[in-house]
Amino acid sequence: MQGNQAMAEGAFYAGARFYAGYPITPSSEIAEECSRKMPQMGGVFMQMEDEIASMAAIIGASLAGAKSFTATSGPGFSLMQENLGLAVMGEVPCVVINVQRSGPSTGLATKPAQSDVMQLRWGRHGDQMVIALSPASVSECFSLTVTAFNFAEKFRVPVILAPDEVIGHLRENVRIPAPGELEVIDRKKPSGPPEKYKPFAADADGVAPLAAYGSDYIFHVSSSMHGPDGYSNNNPANAAWRVDQLHRKIERHREEIVLTKTFDTEDADILLIAFGATTRASRAAALELRKQGIRAGVLQLITLWPFADQEVAALGQRARTVIVTEMNYSGQVAGEVRKVLGAAADIRQVNKYNGQIITPQDILEVIR
Repeated sequence: MQGNQAMAEGAFYAGARFYAGYPITPSSEIAEECSRKMPQMGGVFMQMEDEIASMAAIIGASLAGAKSFTATSGPGFSLMQENLGLAVMGEVPCVVINVQRSGPSTGLATKPAQSDVMQLRWGRHGDQMVIALSPASVSECFSLTVTAFNFAEKFRVPVILAPDEVIGHLRENVRIPAPGELEVIDRKKPSGPPEKYKPFAADADGVAPLAAYGSDYIFHVSSSMHGPDGYSNNNPANAAWRVDQLHRKIERHREEIVLTKTFDTEDADILLIAFGATTRASRAAALELRKQGIRAGVLQLITLWPFADQEVAALGQRARTVIVTEMNYSGQVAGEVRKVLGAAADIRQVNKYNGQIITPQDILEVIR
């Protein structure tokens, strides 16, 4: 199965029954899968006129009670930013898949990159937190799509799944779990009298129940600063409360949200930090170094945002040298690692930004 197909299957498994999108390389196979299978499951597939409308459609579908998602790449992800900000402000659960490709602009439309890391975090204006995940295998394409929907539903947030083109088009064997084998989470719904429902009044866990449009609960969602009742409220104290809530409901659940994997890091003198396709080259390089008697290990960042600063600190401070591998020029993850470990740490970078993948040999050359 292809990575893009696995993400579509993961969405179906998680209960997604609404897809709206505009095909764009290298994510188009996700739309193709949804166009064939979503109607067979009683769901809805909508071919939209552009990515702006696609993002707006999945927000509307989610507020009507459906688990919804879209998929795009590069320029399409840029077009989605304004409405993605609306989903953040309105605390609308949904999933956006951004299969990263080379840029800027149209760039190398069929070639891989990992240069959207900062756009995932800061692509929208305003102060906010997001959750962004990055798979490194076809199996993870499936399982992390389920996780993305679970996070979206549990925390009432849009979640971004950001594979690179290599992983989106990678073909590997994958076993689809039986129904019930993986946990599937549905959003909390209100249980009190409809006339007393306030859609942004959070429970003790920091997350407010979400009713559905068309139900007995009549509620308002606005992109403007709003109070617990959803209506505009420009009071400074209310604005501070809203921004706090958008951040803290993610911060307080950090231990659940930040996901990493480690490979041979217990005694590692050299720590490779990677995500997506570069994880695979990093693991191959680490194994080769082990053959040469050099203790090397790999930290795979599955959750890109919130950043795994505690995990990087725990392993990076024990290592003699840290190497960050990523397919971009500016070292977007390396910069975050440097913030955590400090300027005195021996941090080396392996960057490639010509549409070609990073190979194990590229990494080994930095160590020699």
